[in-house]
Amino acid sequence: MAAVIGFLGAGNMGAAIIGGLAAVPDVSAMAYDVDAAKVDALVAGELARKAPTPEALAAGSDYLVLCVKPQYLAGAMADLAPHLKPDTVVCSIVAGVTVARLKSLTGGKCPVVRIMPNTPALVGAGQFALCLDDSALSCGQKAFVGELFAKLGRTYVLEEKHFDAFTGLAGSGPAYVLYFMEALIESGVLMGFPRDKATDIVTGLFSGTARLATETGQHPSVLREMVTSPAGTTIEALMHLDRKAVRAAIIDAAAASRDRSKALGG
Repeated sequence: MAAVIGFLGAGNMGAAIIGGLAAVPDVSAMAYDVDAAKVDALVAGELARKAPTPEALAAGSDYLVLCVKPQYLAGAMADLAPHLKPDTVVCSIVAGVTVARLKSLTGGKCPVVRIMPNTPALVGAGQFALCLDDSALSCGQKAFVGELFAKLGRTYVLEEKHFDAFTGLAGSGPAYVLYFMEALIESGVLMGFPRDKATDIVTGLFSGTARLATETGQHPSVLREMVTSPAGTTIEALMHLDRKAVRAAIIDAAAASRDRSKALGG
C-alpha cells in the first residue's frame, strides 16, 4: 500500500519536495494550502491530491511535512493535532522549531523529524539536514525519511545541536553564493559586458567551478592555488579581498545566520 505524504503548505519548498517525489514508487502526495491555487496547480500536474481541510490532511497522512512560516505553525498545529494518527510521522522544515517544540505541538502522540532544507532542492540538488533524535521513531521510519529526501539531493543525519550551524552554513548558504554571483555580474557590466552576457559568464563560472571541486575531490585551497600565479592577476584580486576582510565577513555572516536560527527556536 502506498505511503501518503501530506504537505501542510505548497509554496516553493513544499512544491519542490512534492515534485521530487513524483517518480518515487509506492508514495503518493496530498497537500493543503490556504492559497488553494497552489494546490490546484499540483493537482493539475498530477503531482498531488488536494486535501479539503487541514484536518483531512492530518487524518489521511502517514507522513506529514510541515512547510509553513514559523509564525503560523502554532495555530496550524492547534487545528491539526487532534486529527493526527499516533503512527503518523510529523516532519518539519520550519526554521528554528526544535524537536521538543514539535512534540509539544503534536500533543506528544506522534514521532517527529526535524528537517532543514535549502533551495537547490527546487532542481533536485538540495541539501537536507535530518534530525532523527526522537526516540519514538522506528528504524523503518528513520530509513523511509532518509530515502525520501535523498531523492531531492544530499542528506545529512545530524544531532539537533548542529542544526543551527547547518542553517547558517547550508540553509542560508545559497543566498551567500547568489549574492557573490550578483556582485560579479555587476563587475562584468562595469567592465563593459552586456548584462545578459555577464550573467551567462558568471553562471557558467560557478557551475563549472563547483563541478571541478566535486569531480576532482581536491580541497578548494589546492584548486585556488592552481589559478594563483606569482605576481599575477588572481593574487592581485585575492589580496584586495583580504585587505577588505571579505573572508572574515563571510565567516561572520554564516555565524550571524546561525545565531538568528537559535533565536527563532528560543
